[in-house]
Amino acid sequence: MSKEKSNEMWGGRFEEKPSDIMEQINASIDIDRRFWRQDIDGSKAHCEMLVKQEIIPTADGQKILEGLDQVASEIEAGTFTFSAALEDIHMNVEARLKDIIGETAGKLHTARSRNDQVATDFRMWTRGANSDLVAKIESLQATIATLSSKHASDIMPGFTHLQAAQPITLGTHLDAYAQMLARDKSRFEDCTKRLNECPLGAAALAGTPYPIDRNFTAQKLGFDRPMPNTLDAVSARDFANEFLFCCAQTGLHLSRLAEEIVLWATPQFGFIQLNDQWSTGSSIMPQKKNPDAAELVRGKTGRLNGNLITLMTVMKGLPLAYNKDQQEDKEPVFDSYDTLVLCLEAMNGMLESASFNTERMLESAELGFTTATALADWLVMTLALPFRNAHHVTGAIVKMAEDKGCKLDELDLADMQAVESKITDDIFSVLSVKNAVKNRNG
Repeated sequence: MSKEKSNEMWGGRFEEKPSDIMEQINASIDIDRRFWRQDIDGSKAHCEMLVKQEIIPTADGQKILEGLDQVASEIEAGTFTFSAALEDIHMNVEARLKDIIGETAGKLHTARSRNDQVATDFRMWTRGANSDLVAKIESLQATIATLSSKHASDIMPGFTHLQAAQPITLGTHLDAYAQMLARDKSRFEDCTKRLNECPLGAAALAGTPYPIDRNFTAQKLGFDRPMPNTLDAVSARDFANEFLFCCAQTGLHLSRLAEEIVLWATPQFGFIQLNDQWSTGSSIMPQKKNPDAAELVRGKTGRLNGNLITLMTVMKGLPLAYNKDQQEDKEPVFDSYDTLVLCLEAMNGMLESASFNTERMLESAELGFTTATALADWLVMTLALPFRNAHHVTGAIVKMAEDKGCKLDELDLADMQAVESKITDDIFSVLSVKNAVKNRNG
């Protein structure tokens, strides 16, 4: 290898530049350029602190701040040139700052390291991502709440083991997902509470001898406080793992709802009609209307789960403090954010424009002897039978109806009395699906 100039940001002890493959594997700019805004905001706060603490002159600080504003403008305008040779967003920004203001740019990195810099940027970005996802979840919650209210009295079969179990309402069924989403929302909010400590000032791992003010930079950047342990500050990625878990768990809930939409959209169920905008056709079967948006929401859960496992695997064996393995932390986080935003928006769009066949749902609720539990409860509450006895009696009555090919409320009173003589005609008050739903609370 010919002796070429090493990386000017860190290459003082190196005689040769990195090989092309080393440069390729070492560079992260194609990924971490995404939090350029957080990087510049963090640098500005750090610069202001350096000036306040008289670590750098005021005039130098002003030049740095103005230069950082110009860098931000160039990135926003799309005129900024990102370089893989400069490895990451931090050195790309600093190198351009040096082009703009000269050697003074080198003073910006006083009392900090890329280790505490990236940890701070990443926490700020994740905090914003949590906020974005909470807003998306709230939007979907509002859509579901509207549908739940609209269909509060529309009866459908409730299922266990995908077998008709008891009659419920569509409003209740949809509200179950609203409750799941409420917990998902709280997880993202809790994630923010735990990650909202500032790593700046930890430097590489052991702090810094300069008279910095960590409380100033923490407050300036919207953190609750500085992180108390400098090794932990630069090496912890549990906040990213937690974020990925929150994404995976939310995706799991969306996947369950998507699966039900897929089932309900089949002619065999016929419970839901998706808008054409959220469906696709077949290249060979002209009649097909496929719920592909729902299927893709269901399928993308695999990505969300995989991203969580990816980062947990990266982190599982790392000694303190920072290791280059941690450069692999951002791609799964960014991907999960993008994927979950898309899934939440797709689910919202599907439900907002969908129509429900409530007549078909009611018909389906009347199949499968779904009021059998109501019959057993009536035997307990009215005739004081022990529940296990009532369960046995009800099972015998269900078998009778099955043999006769009729519904429970179509049986003759005498037929039921042949199984349990104390049954009265009041039993019919609980055998219809409407009454069975009406009589249940909680």
